Amino acid sequence: MPIAVAGSIATDHLMTFRGRFADSLLAEQLEQVSLSFLADGLDIRRGGVGGNISFGMAVLGARPVLVGAAGADFADYRSWLERHGVDCTSVHISETAHTARFVCTTDSVLAQIATFYPGAMSEARDLEFGPVIERVGGLELVLVGPDDPEAMLRHTDECRERGIPFAADPSQQMAFMDGPSIRRLIDGATYLFTNEYESHLAEQKTGWSADEIADRVQVRITTRGANGCTVAARGEEPVHVGVVEARTVADPTGVGDAFRAGFLVGLGAGLAHRHCAQLGAVMATHVVETVGTQEYAEGLTGLRARLAEAYGDADADAIAAHLPQDRV
Repeated sequence: MPIAVAGSIATDHLMTFRGRFADSLLAEQLEQVSLSFLADGLDIRRGGVGGNISFGMAVLGARPVLVGAAGADFADYRSWLERHGVDCTSVHISETAHTARFVCTTDSVLAQIATFYPGAMSEARDLEFGPVIERVGGLELVLVGPDDPEAMLRHTDECRERGIPFAADPSQQMAFMDGPSIRRLIDGATYLFTNEYESHLAEQKTGWSADEIADRVQVRITTRGANGCTVAARGEEPVHVGVVEARTVADPTGVGDAFRAGFLVGLGAGLAHRHCAQLGAVMATHVVETVGTQEYAEGLTGLRARLAEAYGDADADAIAAHLPQDRV
């Protein structure tokens, strides 16, 4: 049975401005601010957590089911994802709104002015997994990633009601959700993904201690940046996995999504949690070495050698046995 990825679908419009925003901002006139900056660079990238994770899983040979909402302008993005192996049949297309869009301008000193338009993403709250299950014959796991907050809560509710194992991945939405919502999101999850800061934020907002959260989820995966990650399964000793050293650092955007993609592919292949995290780590490193969250597929070769260099031959062989030959 496939893994479903429920999360945001978006495009990023990234512009650069040679000057400094500060030179055009007058403190005494901010209430009447009306400015236009001439950008000299524009980079349009496919993105959104749901799209990024699904893409990463697909280029490792999985066939993830993307569940989310987009606009009529999703056609080219859909074609890209489907060409790489993502099942987009369950993506809802809005009749009125465009696909979610992040528009950001960065000046010469890296100050940023940005706007996020949720658009069709707000309609994700109306999606149900029942039709998905009928179409594909069942779901092994549902990853509930950052999306419309109401959609995230409804998705976890439905998973509990239908008895579908789910992975809660609140990520950047953690900062916007209150304690009761976070409790509702993660309670009963098979897997909980957070970074180190988010893990402490979850404890503060829910009022649950680390031990209490551990009693409510089966496995906690905590990423720690350059310090790797920790996988703590209930009743077992935590497993720490280090990073795969990057040969160059081009762009860290999308690193967490790539890690999740690798981890989920490992789960689908029946690998041990340690191996799932190692596959996630090598995927994250490939994203770091590439500009863009979905631009690394052509360079995603020689994975067995990268894994062996970081973790040894035995672990590399165990993982490589489940990867497409052109990635090994």
